[in-house]
Amino acid sequence: MSARRVKLLAILAGAVLGALTLTAWTQPWFGLTLASGQKLSVAGQVAAPALSALGLAALALAAALSIAGRIARYVLGVLQIVIGVLVVGSTVAALSSPVSASAATITAAVGESGAVAVAALVASVSVSGWPYLAVVFGVLSAAVGIVMLVTARRWPVATRRFESSAAGAGAASGAAVSPADSWDALSDGRDPT
Repeated sequence: MSARRVKLLAILAGAVLGALTLTAWTQPWFGLTLASGQKLSVAGQVAAPALSALGLAALALAAALSIAGRIARYVLGVLQIVIGVLVVGSTVAALSSPVSASAATITAAVGESGAVAVAALVASVSVSGWPYLAVVFGVLSAAVGIVMLVTARRWPVATRRFESSAAGAGAASGAAVSPADSWDALSDGRDPT
């Protein structure tokens, strides 16, 4: 696979995974049944609020990657791995304790607060597939970061499309083109670019 294609795929994968992380964040994660029989739905916004910032950071990183130079690619690759790890960590924390992650919703519905009091109110918890998908998105984001680190050196560099030809010709011949030479060329009716 060509280096240009790998770069394009890394940018697209990072953007898509950031958007999917944001999608998972907006969906219902937990269904709670309280001892009173009341049913509550808890979205990822409550259970793992950090995912919104991480998803947006992944989108911004993909945009920055499209114009990044060689050293910045490595920095962005490390950041992509960190974003993936944080998505997984935030989601696993919510999955490991769904009642604690849902405490804000329970408190708003019932008016009770405190970890012990809230836990005593919950009769059962069901988990949707969205938190598990968020873990997958985080793992894939970290994998994209690893691919970026491994392949960034081979990616094509930005072209110098808008550099003036006079500057390029001067650099090729070894002579520097000064601003005065460009001005003289304009005075003579020649295009210094």
